[in-house]
Amino acid sequence: MKIATTGIWGVIAALALALTLTACGEPEGSDKPPQPGDVAVAKVDGKSVWTSDVKREAVAQGLIGEGEPLDMSSDLFRRVLDEVVDQKLLAAEAVKRKLDHDPVAQRRLAAARERILGDMLVESVVEKAVTPGAIRGLYQEQLRLSKESDEIKARQIIVATEPEAEQIRKLLAAGASFEALAMERSTDSATRFSGGDIGGYFTLDVMPESYVGALKGAKPGDLIGPFAVDGGWALIKVEEKRQEAPITFEAARPQIVRFLTYDQVRDLLEKLRGAARVQLLLGKAQDVPGAPREPASAPPGEASDDAEPATEPAAPDTQAKPTPAVKAPATPAKPAKK
Repeated sequence: MKIATTGIWGVIAALALALTLTACGEPEGSDKPPQPGDVAVAKVDGKSVWTSDVKREAVAQGLIGEGEPLDMSSDLFRRVLDEVVDQKLLAAEAVKRKLDHDPVAQRRLAAARERILGDMLVESVVEKAVTPGAIRGLYQEQLRLSKESDEIKARQIIVATEPEAEQIRKLLAAGASFEALAMERSTDSATRFSGGDIGGYFTLDVMPESYVGALKGAKPGDLIGPFAVDGGWALIKVEEKRQEAPITFEAARPQIVRFLTYDQVRDLLEKLRGAARVQLLLGKAQDVPGAPREPASAPPGEASDDAEPATEPAAPDTQAKPTPAVKAPATPAKPAKK
């Protein structure tokens, strides 16, 4: 049996869970299913290990996503089960040696307990807010506010000088093959060997500014250029043009869920910090050459130069939060392109 890769953190989590159960009045040795439908998959000194224990550990390690199934017959399930058993054995031995009475251990256990309870609070708030109806509603709002663009399919030839580009344009006007000339004369290695194909359909908002100006209003069959680009002069052959299809609900759903989750956590933290008295006892941060700077979205300095504690409620820490993939609900942003 391999020792769990989570190491001491698994021990801390196991001990923190035991303290949590004790604080809630549930005996540590209770052998009742933690949730309806739970199945015991092992026993350690007479105490059951449940499928939910294994799934929770798999989620914690990033092996599966929250809410994803984990087949009990799979090798992954059995490997994580071994690790959960190892954690319980290590935690039980630590308690037997009274390591949980050490002041440092108590602080670490308290921190683990707070982290677990905080996660549970966030999960409960998010579960109530991130509903199928809320997700669908924001998606419909995005569709209503979004402006669809045209998609273009085109080929290009890039050469070093304008006279050379003009010469190629004359050859094309005389009936020469664009694809053949691209393979023979183009200096752009990314498109040269595909006959100049820029790569499927694209919208102008993802193209360099020089391309935007040249291709604006272009129609299928047009030969555009030469015009100056990075690396030389370009000729563009427009092959097809179509209206961009709106992003599908399934493609937009992960972005919307991330945004709604972030929005709920942000609002919750703002309320909690606004109601609490948070004092930061750090002095003003010193500039270190080459050190990363505080993001522009970070709250202003919360402590004065003489290191007096701040007495105003601190603004939520935005540095650790993910940037929402979708913008504010009042004016939802257009989802990412396909």
